[in-house]
Amino acid sequence: MTNTHPSSGADKAAAPARDPQTEDTQRKRTRNRRLLLIGTIVLAGTLAYGAWWWTNARWSEETDDAYVQGNAVAITPQVDGTVVSIAADTTQLVRQGQPVVQLDTTDADLALRQSEANLAQSVRQVRQLFHQVTENRQLVAEKRQALDQARLDDQRNKELMAHQGASIEQVQHGHTDAVKAQAELRQAESQLSASLAAVDNATPETHPQVLQAEAALRNAYVARQRTTIVAPVTGYVAQRSVQIGQRVHDGTQLLSIVPVEQMWVDANFKETQLHDVRIGQAVMMHADLYGGSVDFPGKVVGIGLGTGNAFSLLPAQNATGNWIKVVQRVPVRVQPDLDALKQHPLRIGLSMDVSISLRDGSGAMLAQQPATSSMYDTRVYDHAERGAEALIKRILAANLGTDTSMGVDDAAAVTAASSH
Repeated sequence: MTNTHPSSGADKAAAPARDPQTEDTQRKRTRNRRLLLIGTIVLAGTLAYGAWWWTNARWSEETDDAYVQGNAVAITPQVDGTVVSIAADTTQLVRQGQPVVQLDTTDADLALRQSEANLAQSVRQVRQLFHQVTENRQLVAEKRQALDQARLDDQRNKELMAHQGASIEQVQHGHTDAVKAQAELRQAESQLSASLAAVDNATPETHPQVLQAEAALRNAYVARQRTTIVAPVTGYVAQRSVQIGQRVHDGTQLLSIVPVEQMWVDANFKETQLHDVRIGQAVMMHADLYGGSVDFPGKVVGIGLGTGNAFSLLPAQNATGNWIKVVQRVPVRVQPDLDALKQHPLRIGLSMDVSISLRDGSGAMLAQQPATSSMYDTRVYDHAERGAEALIKRILAANLGTDTSMGVDDAAAVTAASSH
């Protein structure tokens, strides 16, 4: 049996006919709205980026090709010796002036005692020289008196011979005695002159022989002090290579000390980024060690005078047929803020992200004035011979005796003696 639906024909008759032109118009409107929305978003993004670049990006240069550098102070002995003690190991903190390595003092002690004995002997020898001056002066006085007496006797004999009171033989003997006395006086004056020349314009304390012995003693004293090797700076020990019992020589590197406050960052910028970089510009840095939450403010302190490639061990040879231009990088030295370094210490070789603010363009690309003071110094070696002076004074006092002053005008004695 076949079912019929009389209403289906009515429905078809009641449905409106679709207009193809109207549907196409609606699709175009929908597409245009979407394109307008996309264009609006792109335009807004472009305007936002342009505003951001105009207000911020164009005033900064950034690089992640940056690394921490610092002073690794090499500790070397100033004298030869055998290591008997090591007072600091790698990663440990040492203070300026703190002993870090001790050398055997046996040889230095022996050399110091020998120098003390040499100084005492030199002082006594110089005392003898001054005593010799006194003896020679007395001898000159005696010879002068003998010459005066011989001349008087000769003159008296000549007067007596004129009255036949003396023989010719007596006169001849008197004259010979006078000539002999004159010769002896000249010999004594020559000895006095030689002894005065040995001590002329000097005292036992300032005699060259004593000063030379004092210098040798100071040298031995300083050598003894240098058997204790001290830290020239405050920092942390790195690269300890010295071992107990090792025989070290002058200049042998024993270990290194890294001062945490003497660090900087070498940021390698492309040569196309350096057009507006100037000394003194503010810098913001971040270390991978601490992440982006820790800021390291700083400033530009210098721009390298050559690319890294120019100072490499094997510089590139670009005079070839297959040359390809490569943008070079120039190191820019950045000094982090000292307070930031103290709160968050860095390590040599760490990677850094560096951003330089270009807003202040008043600085120069190169330093205009030389440094007026030392950047790094130490005073731990200034007093190495401080105790030597007291030791020298004690030896002088023990060996000078009471005759510690001789007149500097003793040379006048020779002139006075010659005038007679």
